[in-house]
Amino acid sequence: MGEISGVTSGGGAGTNGARLRLAWIMAGVFLLVLVLITIGNAESMMSDFAAAKISVSPWQIWTWEVTSIIAWLSTTPLIWWAVARLRPPRVSWILVAVLLILGALLASAWHIGLMIALRQIVYAFESEHYHFAGAIQNPYLYEFRKDVPTYVEFVALALLCQWLLARVGDHPPAPELPKGRFLSVGDGAVTHQVPVDDILLVTAAGNYVEIELGERTLLHRATLAGIEAELGGRFARIHRSRLVNRDAIRRVETNQSGDFELVLADGRSVKGSRRYRGEVEGS
Repeated sequence: MGEISGVTSGGGAGTNGARLRLAWIMAGVFLLVLVLITIGNAESMMSDFAAAKISVSPWQIWTWEVTSIIAWLSTTPLIWWAVARLRPPRVSWILVAVLLILGALLASAWHIGLMIALRQIVYAFESEHYHFAGAIQNPYLYEFRKDVPTYVEFVALALLCQWLLARVGDHPPAPELPKGRFLSVGDGAVTHQVPVDDILLVTAAGNYVEIELGERTLLHRATLAGIEAELGGRFARIHRSRLVNRDAIRRVETNQSGDFELVLADGRSVKGSRRYRGEVEGS
């Protein structure tokens, strides 16, 4: 269970700034490594073709390598999202294993399809036609076997980066003046000191609750009723499985059935049940 104390938020702006700087550094390092790998692969391939006395234009080799990297980069947003949302304890380990296998199939299919399309465009500009199969009997299976290690590496990198980002600012400097209460939230092996003012929504998720802080969501082992009791009157229950920060409510829209929809400060809309409409009237 979380514990509310009358202490400061611990310098959230500084924490967010440090997290943003770390994110930019990791993205820069990631792109630099990809560029170096692309250059190394292209140069090695040109050397191998030259040694085998196979005539292949350098622009073709560079096209193969660059289009492959671009296709993989296009998968990173979805991989990042899936790693953040589809992992224990939110989902079971068995489901994680199934999703990893399905993810490998989908990522490889997307990578191959986009890679071929991009190569066909480049070849068309050179008045040539691109043949994906070449001399390989099963080109798609061959490419899939190469894609699996890359997919695993992307998933592992997403896990590592999210693990590092979650730990930035876990131990903020001592505050000068008290500014408000905070909630101690255990998300896996990490305990976050979350300013209550920053919490927008709390949603029940089985034996856990999801605590939403703008674009960030933490998973905390607690009951919704227990969190509601700790947060007090600052938060209104709008559904049997959802609490909302009263200060974040900007508009209440009631439909004909009596259910309602809240528009929050960040622009999102959240549905509420008519049973709890009295909780937000006048907020």
